[in-house]
Amino acid sequence: MIAVIDYDAGNLKSVEKALKYLGEESIVTRDFKEILAADKVILPGVGAFGEAMEHLKHYELDKTIREVVEQKTPFLGICLGLQLLFEGSQESGGVQGLQILEGEIVKIPDKPGLKIPHIGWNSLHLQNQGRLFEGIGEGVFVYFVHSYYLKAKDEKIVKACTDYSTQIHASVEQGNVFACQFHPEKSSNTGLKILQNFAKAGKVG
Repeated sequence: MIAVIDYDAGNLKSVEKALKYLGEESIVTRDFKEILAADKVILPGVGAFGEAMEHLKHYELDKTIREVVEQKTPFLGICLGLQLLFEGSQESGGVQGLQILEGEIVKIPDKPGLKIPHIGWNSLHLQNQGRLFEGIGEGVFVYFVHSYYLKAKDEKIVKACTDYSTQIHASVEQGNVFACQFHPEKSSNTGLKILQNFAKAGKVG
């Protein structure tokens, strides 16, 4: 069973639909018992960093997420769900993230001819043998929607990058924690393969 965390930050239906297509049983929930009992957990999300952290704290899901990570349950953050795993974001100065991973979320720099937010398909450069990308070739295209991006402190956790005005850390893995800045659930067959790889991930340690 895969628990998809509901904290009023949208993007739940498309994740649920993609998992159903793959034949994976899932539940959309904010019940901490259901989340802790799940085999895998996904934190999706679109919207503002500060507001999302407020919602997580309101439902005490910040504590639940930390417990899931401590339990070594495979955990996947998607889009805003990736950003929340880190220390903080320029979007919401002074608001602490979940601080599960080290790095900062910063604004995509302006560049002539490029629109922000970055909305659309970009190719990935794969590195450091990410488990989410098993069976996936170099240069595949995935779908992004974001104005802020990750600069991870430790390059070794970065499994995929993309270029849009600057180099963007597009996917990271550390132990049982996986995260994608792009939307696998909206990234056609490549995205479905990424979700399938996550669904196959076992506990680490």
